[in-house]
Amino acid sequence: MGTCDLDKRGSRFGARGPLRRSAWFVAAGLLLGTRVCFGQATSRPAGPKPHPVKPPAAAEIDRALERGARFLLTVQNRDGSWGSARRTKNLNIYAPVPGAHHAFRAAVTSLCVSALIESGGRSDPVGRAIDRGEAYLLKELPKVRRATPRAIYNVWAHAYGIQALVRMASRRPAESQRREQIRRTIAGQIDLLKRYASINGGWGYYDFGHRTQRPASVSTSFVTATVLLALHEAAGIGVKAPKELTDRAVQSLLLQRNPDFAYQYSASFRFYPGRLICRPAGSLGRSQACNLALRAWGDKRVTDDVLKTWLNRLYARNGWLSRARKMPVPHESWFAVAGYFYYYGHYYAAGCLEQLPASDRPHFQDHLGRILLARQEKDGSWWDYPMYDYHQPWGTAFAMMALKRCERK
Repeated sequence: MGTCDLDKRGSRFGARGPLRRSAWFVAAGLLLGTRVCFGQATSRPAGPKPHPVKPPAAAEIDRALERGARFLLTVQNRDGSWGSARRTKNLNIYAPVPGAHHAFRAAVTSLCVSALIESGGRSDPVGRAIDRGEAYLLKELPKVRRATPRAIYNVWAHAYGIQALVRMASRRPAESQRREQIRRTIAGQIDLLKRYASINGGWGYYDFGHRTQRPASVSTSFVTATVLLALHEAAGIGVKAPKELTDRAVQSLLLQRNPDFAYQYSASFRFYPGRLICRPAGSLGRSQACNLALRAWGDKRVTDDVLKTWLNRLYARNGWLSRARKMPVPHESWFAVAGYFYYYGHYYAAGCLEQLPASDRPHFQDHLGRILLARQEKDGSWWDYPMYDYHQPWGTAFAMMALKRCERK
């Protein structure tokens, strides 16, 4: 989940002066093996490929998922939620109380509920944890709002809340009264997303400029992609968002796409697509979600070849992306990569490989599985960016759902 406003400090992520810009441009191309051009997007982008890996055994994946689920059960709060404002550090993000933390907790709880439903197993303790998490979400999601006119973190809660609610609806489909309550809650979350959409289309999580009732936030590519994917899942169970809302969001995302299917951080970079954070290295954790969202909403240019290229790029350049893991300052790594894009990117990479024909998946499943298995912590968690007491639950949830999709069927 994004936690830093780049748009007020965009110059930090691009070299000053033509010589420095050229030097960075050439260095990036040589180092990452990419060719940057501007114009029409191509459906056959070129990119690096990873070395072969040993396929993970099914037992390895099962053990990792069991350890992850055990961790989530251990850290669940008494009220059924996950995460808190505890475990602060000297460098804390802008998070006005209480609204920002209400949104963070609802978003993280949604991810944990989704992860346990998808990949936590069928034991009684897991079932009870899901029930407690569901009760929290049904009570708290309708109350989540933006913290201040500036901080619109609630969009994360609405998006991941919808995805959790969709999984909750499929969990016990015979309970018609409960299912109807879930559908009403999803409709309420869609209404809130409509209310907090940017006037320019799509969604952002800050409005430092005008602070209007209808946010004038700068649309960010990855938030817009996250929301679009949640709305697509909601439509799958018959709860549809207004077409105008999704059309404008899709258009916003398309305007942030470079020809090589790297995505600009936000709409404020539209006229600066060559900035470091907008190039393939800076987009490694974003392109997966953005490609998946546009494909879900009918963009034929996001072909299987595009998905394969960016999956291979993620695996081949994983050390580059991992360089940002656990760094405490957002965007302090090379090409302005932030740590919190790591498991986010791998979660949506798992969604991308699901789009491929079954015969093409094993190569991508094996690489993703190997990466995630190697990153699991001693306590069974996964985490990539220290943020109060939210990072371990969200990282674990993302990793578990991604790892589940690495199982050979």
